[in-house]
Amino acid sequence: MKTVQGLKFAEILIQEGCVDLDQVTEALELQKLRPKRLGDLLLDLGYIEEEDVLRALGMQFGIDYEPNVRDQVDSTLTTKVPISFIREYHMVPYNRNGESYLVAINDPINLLPLDDLQLLLDGHIIPMLCRKSDIQFIIDTYFEQQSENAGELIDNIVLSDEDEGKVHTLDHSDSERDLLDLANEAPIIKLINLLISGAVKERASDIHLEPFEHSVRARYRIDGVLYEKFTVPKAQQAALVSRVKIMANLNIAEHRLPQDGRIKIRLSGKEIDIRVSIIPIAHGERVVMRILEKGNFLFSLKELGMDSHAHKMMDKLITSSHGIILVTGPTGSGKSTTLYAALQGVNSPDKNIITVEDPIEYLIPGIGQIQVRPKIGLTFAAGLRSILRQDPDVILVGEIRDMETAEMAVQASLTGHLVFATLHTNDSAGAITRLINMGIEPFLVTSSTIAIQAQRLVRQICPSCKESYIPDPESLKEVGILEDDSKVITVSRGTGCEKCTQRGYHGRSGIFELLVMSPRIQELVLQGSDSNVVKRVAREEGMRTLREDGAEKLLRGETTIEEILRVTRDEVIA
Repeated sequence: MKTVQGLKFAEILIQEGCVDLDQVTEALELQKLRPKRLGDLLLDLGYIEEEDVLRALGMQFGIDYEPNVRDQVDSTLTTKVPISFIREYHMVPYNRNGESYLVAINDPINLLPLDDLQLLLDGHIIPMLCRKSDIQFIIDTYFEQQSENAGELIDNIVLSDEDEGKVHTLDHSDSERDLLDLANEAPIIKLINLLISGAVKERASDIHLEPFEHSVRARYRIDGVLYEKFTVPKAQQAALVSRVKIMANLNIAEHRLPQDGRIKIRLSGKEIDIRVSIIPIAHGERVVMRILEKGNFLFSLKELGMDSHAHKMMDKLITSSHGIILVTGPTGSGKSTTLYAALQGVNSPDKNIITVEDPIEYLIPGIGQIQVRPKIGLTFAAGLRSILRQDPDVILVGEIRDMETAEMAVQASLTGHLVFATLHTNDSAGAITRLINMGIEPFLVTSSTIAIQAQRLVRQICPSCKESYIPDPESLKEVGILEDDSKVITVSRGTGCEKCTQRGYHGRSGIFELLVMSPRIQELVLQGSDSNVVKRVAREEGMRTLREDGAEKLLRGETTIEEILRVTRDEVIA
């Protein structure tokens, strides 16, 4: 590396031909408004790449730039340094050069922690400039290696010889030792941290800790399906539950009543919000942790899996001046995600958009979001009543749970507001019956509701192990596909590989059923027709059912027959 000590950073960039004087001047002017480093501003403006910045900094400080650090990582070295140090200073030893340690760094201006690192490694170190993403890759690799040691951790907390064969009840465990002491034992802390970091790594939406007579089972819900991870000895049940309670600021002495709380953590540079639910069951306390990754919402309606026709129709509906658009489906079917995507589509500076949710899963810039707090009287209905005094154009109601909320939503739509809301029903036509059963008059349902969309989530076939095959005619008939003698129908499935952890699936996509409140449907509702009649007429008018939409995705090679049948088992094709 040729060093150019004495030359300023900007001069090196100009000398190397990365930028010109005008671009540097523009960045320096911007620096007066935004106090950031010159290199970061030039990156923001798109004039240079991170590699240009690192090469120039290397020349200025006499440090080599290493572009291929990922291929040189010696994973045994990362265990020599506490992960807290690596995360705080973004410095990580990745290989050796003779007796010296090669250390990946990204900021050559802050080199003081290198002295501490030298003491930790007990050897000479050579700093190497690397991309931020490469250092993050090494950190993530470190966590992956930790995740593989679950068996070792459990082995460290197994029953001692004299305890073997005994089953300790919760009461016995509590009386023997202080719960706070139990919960703060190092192996227990590591095991819970491992459980959470492993769940995030595997894209799990929920973590389950389930006590049985002789053990505690840990399971992850990945792409909507539960998978067992490992079991923990019964003697450690009290310690595990207490550790979760401490993290969620719950009462560790209360074992008889359900408790709900939250845990906020940072993992791999991301903020993770975990909702904790604890209930007492026959063999102890059952824990479910719902993982919500905080951050800006980036999905569009098309990215959720809508076909072009449904996407165009939904795009048209969300620009309506008033009315209710309902999204229905069971828990975990992606209703909130769809509504967030719809809000993203209408979000603009000329619109006042306010939501009332439980919980706020994604933060969207430019939108006012209210968190429901029933304990202090801030229910969906109370929040909706207050929203109407805020002069909104668009309102999102997280869930219509009762008559009061339903009435408020109808009133809001009839007074010139566009209302998005979710409802728990099996299909789109069933939402009309549900609203009427709640106490909303049929004429109010027809005059306020403009569309109802039912949806489910199906697992997508892993692209790395996808294969085609010819299914048997009966399976095709079950999903509503009739054989065509003129051509052979082939579908796809996943065989299982490393990328999908031998499951054959990776990620999920939506299947949708969009019912538009046409004049004919309105007449049927006013006449008191049941949901089956409404659904039949809607299909005659062009509505595609959940199973029919799933069959279309099956033929496109996106999902499997088993998945379509699993999520649409309640639907009967007429």
